[in-house]
Amino acid sequence: MLAVSRRGAVAELTLDRPPVNAIDDAMIAALHAALDELAAGPEFQVLHVRSASKVFAAGADLALIRSWKDAAEPGAALSAYIERLQGLYQRIESLPQVTLCEIAGAAMGGGYELALSCDLRIAAEEAKIGLPEVGLGLIPGAGGTQRLTRLCGRGVAARVILTAEPVDGRTAAALGMVEWAVPRSALAEQARAVADRLATLPAHAQRVAKQCIRGFADTGTFGFQLERDLGGALLDAPRTQQLIGDFLARNSR
Repeated sequence: MLAVSRRGAVAELTLDRPPVNAIDDAMIAALHAALDELAAGPEFQVLHVRSASKVFAAGADLALIRSWKDAAEPGAALSAYIERLQGLYQRIESLPQVTLCEIAGAAMGGGYELALSCDLRIAAEEAKIGLPEVGLGLIPGAGGTQRLTRLCGRGVAARVILTAEPVDGRTAAALGMVEWAVPRSALAEQARAVADRLATLPAHAQRVAKQCIRGFADTGTFGFQLERDLGGALLDAPRTQQLIGDFLARNSR
């Protein structure tokens, strides 16, 4: 499901759950276990998150979406999942190490929210990046509304979230959604070069710098609570139920 390796002061966390690295409870548990393993092992300075396949992560899979829709209390089921995913991404965001996300292909929904929980993002120009949840009558509730707005401002967040339209890596870089965009053929080499450079800099200064950067944007947790409560409740809406039912039917053929 994922692999952990080390290269000097760089720890690599590689998602490997074909076909699309779906982020369900098993993946959440695996990511927590990987972070536990890293915390218990030798010190590292940089966490490099990547995928073993062209797809980075496409968010929730069809089985998970169907389980929310068919639950006795759909809104409560979705809210509980959002809370678990928010907890994981908050843990990643709070790591003292510098975190770099390498996006080779699709990073959609919860997949891009995983990237947003990292400090830095490098993407292939050909990548497909977006938060499509509004198209299903939902919202990007695992920090998407909060972290994208903090990173890029309200205008870009509104464009990405309210239109539900993905952008390519080059456009994502222009909008500030990722920090670097390079041709896919050069991505792995460039991502490794960025990680290796980060690992040459004074770790104690990076830790303090991370705290200061986060302090500027820290407006509390109320927005994340709204994602859980209001976002989860959307699944109880008849229109959302219809949209998700149509989506599942189209993709189950």
